[in-house]
Amino acid sequence: SFSKNDPFGCNPSIIKSIRWISITFENTNKKHLTMIALPPQVEKALEKVDHFMAKYPSLTQYEKLKELEDKFEVPKAIVFVVATTILSLLVWFVGGAKLISDLIGFLYPAYMSFKAIDSVDTADNTQWLTYWVVFSLFSITEQTAMALTSLIPFYFYIKCAFFLWLYHPRFMGAQMVYNDVVRPLLLPYLEMAKPAKKTS
Repeated sequence: SFSKNDPFGCNPSIIKSIRWISITFENTNKKHLTMIALPPQVEKALEKVDHFMAKYPSLTQYEKLKELEDKFEVPKAIVFVVATTILSLLVWFVGGAKLISDLIGFLYPAYMSFKAIDSVDTADNTQWLTYWVVFSLFSITEQTAMALTSLIPFYFYIKCAFFLWLYHPRFMGAQMVYNDVVRPLLLPYLEMAKPAKKTS
């Protein structure tokens, strides 16, 4: 016989069993979605991303992403990578490669410079002052030679790599450029600009 709760005439115990299997399958799928085995290379890359996020918690919004990880059971490193990728694509569509290269050259150094101002260590101040001197001279040169830079293939990708080389702790390229190029060029003019010593 048919009923309102069982319009197809199935046994109530069968319906109960089907519902139990359905709920169990759904919960199992949710767990397995977050427990999918990733390739070792991907896991290693995510570990590096997680380490970077923990190193700069304010910049990467580490605590908020950790809350999302606990709530949705999705690794925070994946959320960070996806969000960064989407943001980069939006920036690309808005300003293209030039805007991305300018942001790479400005955002992180500006953040570290603000930290250096509040730091007791004077080495940080010297490092980032050196970077901004090189960055300023590069920007002036780029604007002056814009007609030439437009002829260079993949110029903005080279510019991004150059900025990363300038401030990356492993290379500290800004210090090298300043000591080998900027200082020798500007020092004679700075010496000329000094006031003459009074002779008694």
